[in-house]
Amino acid sequence: MSSKTIPYNILNLKGVKLKILLTGAFGIVGLKVLDNLVKENDEIKCFDIKTHENWLKSKKYKKRVNIYWGDIQNKRDLKEAMEDIDIVIHLAAIIPPLADKNPNLAKNVNIGGTNNLIEVMESQNRKPRLIYTSSIAIYGDRRNNPLIFITDCPNPNRNDLYAQQKLECEKLIKKSNLDWVIFRLTYIVSLNKLKMDPLMFEMPLETKIEICDANDVGLAIANAIKSKNIWKKVFHIAGGEKCRTTYKEYLENMFEIFGLGKKALVEEAFSKNEFHCGYMDTAESQFLLHYQNYSLENYYEDVKQKLRFLSFFIKIFRYFALNSILHKSKYYQEFIKSKR
Repeated sequence: MSSKTIPYNILNLKGVKLKILLTGAFGIVGLKVLDNLVKENDEIKCFDIKTHENWLKSKKYKKRVNIYWGDIQNKRDLKEAMEDIDIVIHLAAIIPPLADKNPNLAKNVNIGGTNNLIEVMESQNRKPRLIYTSSIAIYGDRRNNPLIFITDCPNPNRNDLYAQQKLECEKLIKKSNLDWVIFRLTYIVSLNKLKMDPLMFEMPLETKIEICDANDVGLAIANAIKSKNIWKKVFHIAGGEKCRTTYKEYLENMFEIFGLGKKALVEEAFSKNEFHCGYMDTAESQFLLHYQNYSLENYYEDVKQKLRFLSFFIKIFRYFALNSILHKSKYYQEFIKSKR
């Protein structure tokens, strides 16, 4: 029996070779999903925009996957990659801070691209299943009610266009005639995402956060491929209780690891406005997908190992390094002006 005629009830069986399309394959989460997928005997197609950075990342995988360079805003690009696909894992998105700087691009890619993908999938003779990654951002600010259940109503912040776009994508998917699953992802951490950019100052320090290492996210999504009990459902993906803290405690520990010291945290540099995050109930997703391996302490240790040489130099030039970081905060700039 060819994969073209495999019914969905057989797709859940072990040993069946699937044809998988992964959009946003060379992003932080995409690479972790890909690392898990290539361990199996499935046929994998990677779809992403061709940039120099993505091209460099793709070289590691080119002998094991088929790579389709294209733009999700272009249906023709998607149709070329979609032929004979069983499962689509849709990760491609414009995320903050670029989503905030270029909201029109974000809307066209996040909503328009998802709509394009759905339409191309629906046009296939045998419609693929869809795995989509949404965000904790759709719940809005949860400082006063940090424990988030899957039954809680989404309530994106008024100024959070990215969260609103993610919620709109969820609605498009639920209205489609596809088999789908939606994973709402928590605060994702990665050793490949240690850069301190201005977005870090937008989250109030008292916010409760539950991290999830990108390795665990990649495992969860890969494990979902052949799971029987996930379809037409929404799940939380987060690290579990061992990954919970406050944003202030998290940054104090990270500042210490970087060599800046815990006391380097300047509270006036951080927003008091609405943001998002909280603690996510993940009992069901963990039961089905078995992905929660990394703790917050594991992550801290991994960062220490990666920065063991750099942190020495940061300590020497601590004043200049801290000054450089603080000047990325518009709130700190306002605070300094108010003191003059």
